[in-house]
Amino acid sequence: MTFLTHLINGISLGSIYAIIALGYTMVYGIAKMLNFAHGDVIMIGCYAVFMSMSSLALPPAVSVVLAIVVCTVLGIVIEKVAYKPLRKASPLAVLITAIGVSYLLQNIALLLFGADSKSFQSIVAFPPLKLAGGNLIIPSVTIVTVILCIVIVAALLTFIKKTKAGQAMLAVSEDKEAAQLMGVNVNGTISLTFAIGSGLAAVAGVLLCSAYPTLTPYTGSMPGIKAFTAAVFGGIGSIWGAFVGGILLGVIEILGRAYISSQLSDAIVFAVLILVLLVKPTGIFGKPIHEKV
Repeated sequence: MTFLTHLINGISLGSIYAIIALGYTMVYGIAKMLNFAHGDVIMIGCYAVFMSMSSLALPPAVSVVLAIVVCTVLGIVIEKVAYKPLRKASPLAVLITAIGVSYLLQNIALLLFGADSKSFQSIVAFPPLKLAGGNLIIPSVTIVTVILCIVIVAALLTFIKKTKAGQAMLAVSEDKEAAQLMGVNVNGTISLTFAIGSGLAAVAGVLLCSAYPTLTPYTGSMPGIKAFTAAVFGGIGSIWGAFVGGILLGVIEILGRAYISSQLSDAIVFAVLILVLLVKPTGIFGKPIHEKV
């Protein structure tokens, strides 16, 4: 029963990583950019919910919607101001800019909210699920997290396959120039991708702080790095890869923390990533990219 509890906790944490990784994988798959400020957008979403509930006394549902709107707008602004001028720049320039945006968001949060940790109130209020005569207790936030992750992945896959905007994303991911010649609004499509990814970051942040109720300006840093690891693990650019990579990473981390060492759990996660990339450099669902010469 203890193993099953750890497994469920791992799937819950992995679902959070998967939702965050979806933002990374969509932006990279379509814009070919690594948005390392994504983890800090998570933190901004958490603070938006925290301030809405504590200072404005708004209901949890309204606070979450407000956080999604704030992060969506923030994602669009970041793309327009920081990344759009670098469309044709080198990957190194984009990477340095992303790191700069990350530090900017962290320091803005430090100035506005201070360095002290805040106690985050869970948005999930219904009682936990008790199984096996009460020996197995599944927290309500775990149930909500896993279900929401599955719904988000299904909705994204449907959106990309069935809608005109989704087809535009596929076209831009294949070839920006050709897509533009066919009448696709490349700039609008990339902005939409950042908006969706940032909105998902807000959802992931709320779930993360509901499960681990401590909020600081650095809350999103390590989950962001691990979610990026999950995206690479599963095959960056693939929605299924982000989902499977996130779940596996969460399970590996929790089981490693429980059965090997709590201090080495992060090292175990990254070691597994290295082993996977040595065997399959493109990740589990990644496809090799053939360069034209």
